[in-house]
Amino acid sequence: MVRTRYFISFLFLVTSLNIDAQSIQRIDDSVIPIPVLDDKIMHLKNAANVHGLTIAIVTKDSVLFHKAYGSRNLKDKQELKTSHNFYAASLSKPLFAFIVMKLVDAEKIDLDKPLVEYLDNPLYSYEFTHGYEGFKDLETDKRYEKITARMCLSHTTGFPNWRYITKSGIDMENPLEIELEPGTFYSYSGEGIQLLQFVVEQITKTNLEQLAEKYVFKPFKMDMTSFLWQERFDMNYAVGHYKKRKTLKRIKRNQEYAAGSMDTTPEDYTKFIQAMLAQKGMSKETYEEFFKPQIRIESKQQFGKNRLIKTTENNNIELSYALGFGTYKTPFGKAVFKEGHIQGWEHYTVFYPSQNLGIIIMSNSSNAESIFKELLEVAIGDTWMPWYWENFVPYDK
Repeated sequence: MVRTRYFISFLFLVTSLNIDAQSIQRIDDSVIPIPVLDDKIMHLKNAANVHGLTIAIVTKDSVLFHKAYGSRNLKDKQELKTSHNFYAASLSKPLFAFIVMKLVDAEKIDLDKPLVEYLDNPLYSYEFTHGYEGFKDLETDKRYEKITARMCLSHTTGFPNWRYITKSGIDMENPLEIELEPGTFYSYSGEGIQLLQFVVEQITKTNLEQLAEKYVFKPFKMDMTSFLWQERFDMNYAVGHYKKRKTLKRIKRNQEYAAGSMDTTPEDYTKFIQAMLAQKGMSKETYEEFFKPQIRIESKQQFGKNRLIKTTENNNIELSYALGFGTYKTPFGKAVFKEGHIQGWEHYTVFYPSQNLGIIIMSNSSNAESIFKELLEVAIGDTWMPWYWENFVPYDK
């Protein structure tokens, strides 16, 4: 049963938090007063030297809390706001997954049909602008013919995350290889998402940005979100921060990548997560498939040297991957999550469909992940998030 939660108006939150009667009801039914939450967030931010941070707590139809802390641009001493444009990193992937599921709902794509069957020519024969984007390296490995949309969205294609990330460093000439038998093991892969984007664009004869406008940005009123840099972002963007005080030049992307070219604002992305909680835009059956665990995650950590090492450490929370989102079990229902990470930007969102509650953490700081564990515990009472698997090592550990 969906519980009734305390409503706090967005207008009030952006003007003042000096209140003494409002609280957030967490997933375990405990409550935290807004002023206490605000103080704890500020303490964590300062203790871990997080340059800029935004926190939103939402239900499907209410923004219970939304506040920005710290700097938009530390060098220029600019204050961060929830309306500032952020680089979304991999928070773009579940949004792309939603587009794919819309196409599934419309019977334009089948999750289990091999992707090559949608193409007019062999996959390896298509030409791409950049060599590191094409699939010519797969010609002699016929396992690529097994790959489906379900595998791409659940990260079971067998591809590496990115072909050019090697043990010895970045090598843009490194070939694309299938490391694992498709469909058998979870291994996070931007390459798989990019393959699916290419096939979706061939099926629909429409580019990603146009699909996103039709299925996501316009319906959910995400006016400051795009897979391509827009002129309207020029006066409104935050910059990333690295280590102690280093500010990073903002990259303005001119090519769409479903795996990570999206820019958004914390306010816009909050609308997307609210839409997921409300299950807007698709049939109930499609949403059930969207959030349903597809494969149990057995890796010790998501990235790095432990990504292919098996463990049973997360069996108690049934850590799994659905379609574009990860999932884990809590005593208070399933959690649906996604992270975003690149130098200068660290994000995390998790929502609980049965509890009608979600949190969106977005940061323009490479120190932010060190407080994600504590933020979830303090803000919404979640002590089950697989922080070690995520490599969200607390700042004080």
